[in-house]
Amino acid sequence: MKTGFIGLGAMGAPMARHLHAAGLLAVVGNRTQSKADALAAELGVRAARSADNFADCDVVAMCVSLDADVLENATALASVLRKGAVVVDHSTVSVQTAQRVAALLAAEGIGFIDAPVSGGVEGARNGKLSVMAGGDADVLEQARPVLQAYAARLAHMGDTGAGQATKAVNQVLVAGINEAVCEGLALGEKLGLDPERLLPTLMAGAAGNWFLDKRGETMLRDAFAPGFKSAHMLKDLRIVQGIARGAGIRTAVIDQAVADYNELLERGHGESDTSALIVLKRQPQG
Repeated sequence: MKTGFIGLGAMGAPMARHLHAAGLLAVVGNRTQSKADALAAELGVRAARSADNFADCDVVAMCVSLDADVLENATALASVLRKGAVVVDHSTVSVQTAQRVAALLAAEGIGFIDAPVSGGVEGARNGKLSVMAGGDADVLEQARPVLQAYAARLAHMGDTGAGQATKAVNQVLVAGINEAVCEGLALGEKLGLDPERLLPTLMAGAAGNWFLDKRGETMLRDAFAPGFKSAHMLKDLRIVQGIARGAGIRTAVIDQAVADYNELLERGHGESDTSALIVLKRQPQG
């Protein structure tokens, strides 16, 4: 199986490396050509300079930033991939974008799986991502060897768009947990609690969670190297906000998170990890 990978950012590059380790990677592409050239040279694969370079691939996976990026790449791939090939999108986009891409590719006899991921940069590096997939079950089986190269869990959630719907639910929970952890630790600081005692005590009880475990210690020493950038979180939350409002549920947690991450970006923390949210929580309301 020949696989291509498009989008070599903090998540995509390690995912591509896992594909190479599994003997599946043939070609890599990225908007910034130098990134593709560097990774291709490191791994001994081709660096794509146009969609034509993916023409011999059985599967092409993408992990890009925006809905427009997904549509642009899918349109280009639709004109070069053979019938029966599969495109897998690991980006976080709207359900409608996933469905639009699926229809675009289906018109050329190309399969599509929307497969957003969760697990952060650590999950990508360790090959332990949770992959939430939407699309035809038979098409998913074609792409399974690719997904399993970097997945700790691969779940078929339903028809096209179900992967993105699941990621929306995931991001509501992530945003709420981020809000609570940052606010709680900001309170702990103000009360003069010792972090070396506080963090393990919290982790041992009902308050324990991934974000506290992976980001608690670093945020308390103002280390915000991105595992997941605040700008990307805000982008995701705006997508989720639209989905949730369309579904007719209350959106208090989402709305607060959108407001907070928007303020965080205005303060110049767009490239910082989402744990930089504690910067706001340390300040008085209003």
